[in-house]
Amino acid sequence: MSSRRGFLSRLALLGAGVAASPLVLGEVLKKKKSIARNVKPIVISTWDHGVAANDAAMQALKSGGDALDMAEKGVYNTESDLKNLSVGLGGLPDRDGITTLDASIMDYKHRAGSVACVSGYAHPISIARGVLEKTPHAMLVGEGAEQFAASLKFEKSSYTNPEAQKAWKEWLKTSEYKPIINIENHDTIGLLAQDSKGQLAGACTTSGLAFKMHGRVGDSPIIGAGLYVDNEIGAATCTGLGETVIRSCTSFLVVELMRQGASPQEACEEAIKRLYANNSFMTDEYQVGVLALRADGEFGAFGLRKGFTYAICQNGQNELREAKSLI
Repeated sequence: MSSRRGFLSRLALLGAGVAASPLVLGEVLKKKKSIARNVKPIVISTWDHGVAANDAAMQALKSGGDALDMAEKGVYNTESDLKNLSVGLGGLPDRDGITTLDASIMDYKHRAGSVACVSGYAHPISIARGVLEKTPHAMLVGEGAEQFAASLKFEKSSYTNPEAQKAWKEWLKTSEYKPIINIENHDTIGLLAQDSKGQLAGACTTSGLAFKMHGRVGDSPIIGAGLYVDNEIGAATCTGLGETVIRSCTSFLVVELMRQGASPQEACEEAIKRLYANNSFMTDEYQVGVLALRADGEFGAFGLRKGFTYAICQNGQNELREAKSLI
């Protein structure tokens, strides 16, 4: 209880504008408690498809991989499901009938790689890892990302999901072709992993908002919005309507709240409250969910609205849960 009161006191200082002083903020950060390093593997990921993703992540660890391998291979599994309407080549297309994919990955060395608006490649998460490991950049987009994927010998695909194309053609009959945000589908998979050395990594991949304007990019490939990892403190990932997450830098905020002493659950709840306040003009029934994993293995989950599910795998158990929500 005392730690919670201390956290709320620090929030009061920040809200009052006292934190505008670098000296005051520095003092707050100096007072943070050291976080013990967890060395029991754990994976947490968004939505029902997170269960299979968690299994794939743990298998990567058993095969000799580290947290970065766990993060990549976990969401790679979801990208491989061509019936998935929100991730990978099976995802619902944009307003022009084109499926474009976004992904990001970040590791315990504070390296990050991401790609956005990629067409024709089944595994944008692996291209994003290529950006992390083989380039001096953090993000590649569109044609440039596709050229890079070709240089890595990734195979290009012409696959289109018949169900997704059918849904798009049906949408065209009743929806106006104008730049408004629809709420039909935005169920990203975000995954956070910690390996047996206590190292953290995360990954996030999506086909984005259904029937979006061509060229639209959501939060998933944006470091600090859809994904953020700080190996000293913890990691966070988001799912839902990306525009709201980008405006609030939600995953970065969650990690920084944990740095200031908040528990993962407190950090998730505070971040969602701020996001909702900052986007109060969004009147549609949009959803946002956030996950947090602290360096000591403690985790948190919170949704804007009811219905946000997540999968947690630890100590040989992999289970699906529903997060608490603000609304």
